[in-house]
Amino acid sequence: MMKRVPSKNTRILIILMGSIGDVVRGMSLVSHIKAHLQQCRITWLVEPVCAQLVLCHPQIDKVIVFNRSHHILALPGLYRALFVEQFDIVLDLQRHFKSGFFSFLSGGKRRIGFHRQNAKELNWIFNTEHIGYFNNEIPKINHYFKFTKYLGLPDPGRLDFGFSHLNLKTFSPTIHGMIRKPFIGVVMGSSWESKDWFFDGYYHLVKEILVDGRMNVVLIGDKSRTVMANALCEKIRQSEPDVDLTSHLTNLVGKTSLVELIGILKEASVGVGPDSGPGHLAAAVGTSFVSLFGPTSPKRVAPYGSEHLVVQANVNCAPCYKKRCPESEKRCMKEIRVETVLEKLFNALKMVGNQ
Repeated sequence: MMKRVPSKNTRILIILMGSIGDVVRGMSLVSHIKAHLQQCRITWLVEPVCAQLVLCHPQIDKVIVFNRSHHILALPGLYRALFVEQFDIVLDLQRHFKSGFFSFLSGGKRRIGFHRQNAKELNWIFNTEHIGYFNNEIPKINHYFKFTKYLGLPDPGRLDFGFSHLNLKTFSPTIHGMIRKPFIGVVMGSSWESKDWFFDGYYHLVKEILVDGRMNVVLIGDKSRTVMANALCEKIRQSEPDVDLTSHLTNLVGKTSLVELIGILKEASVGVGPDSGPGHLAAAVGTSFVSLFGPTSPKRVAPYGSEHLVVQANVNCAPCYKKRCPESEKRCMKEIRVETVLEKLFNALKMVGNQ
């Protein structure tokens, strides 16, 4: 049942510590809440991996970081940091046992979580109120906004994720100077082995873009993709000995911070890669993103605004939501054709050119 609209000076805690994609999607709630409750105070509880993202949002008043590597030893300090704020409302957007326990630990007067049938690991027992049940196939970002709807706020208009003030040239001129424009940002890999595309796919995709000659390419990803990215650059260099394709190819894999990655994606004409955090960062700064889907469902987690740019193979075992392929063949990713990805990319570029 919907409750009354909170007072303007309400103290709100948002708990969302998980993946980059989830945290970025959740950040869009902050500006919406502040637009209707301008004097409210918003605190965000997050883990270290995503802390720098949350710290970027100018309308988040305080960030509390739970250092999960310290395990139980981190709990006394977390309890003190939470309890001193005397929260009026807690929005538990994570729906796991840990987030529910931290919601309870905060001592918040109204602790709002997911419906029991949408929650996991007994999360629901720690919260005092729950939003209604919704099919898990609705987009996650829409599911998050059910919380603000529950609070009596109107539906959001244009979403603001809090990154509009970021300028790569200003805060990272060195990285900015390494990039040739216009460019396509190619994300090398994800956090799930089952989501990863294959080397040959990346190689042929990048080569075709460079041979086409209209766009430069910037490779992005974390340090775990360094060997793959270096091998790709070397193979590109050897593939056309009479043409220097690599002069239009910049390898930034393992060389950027998360905030720098946002700045790079903001300057990209379009991005491409598997279902992973960078796709949602691109969406948050208004850059179209061609996402390659295998073990997960685009209905649930396609990047906001780029749902029409999903590429997905037609295999009967997907989505399986397994971090490792049960069959070890990754047919859902292997059967994604380079030609299909290129078609989506160049269609996206046409749309950017028409804006």
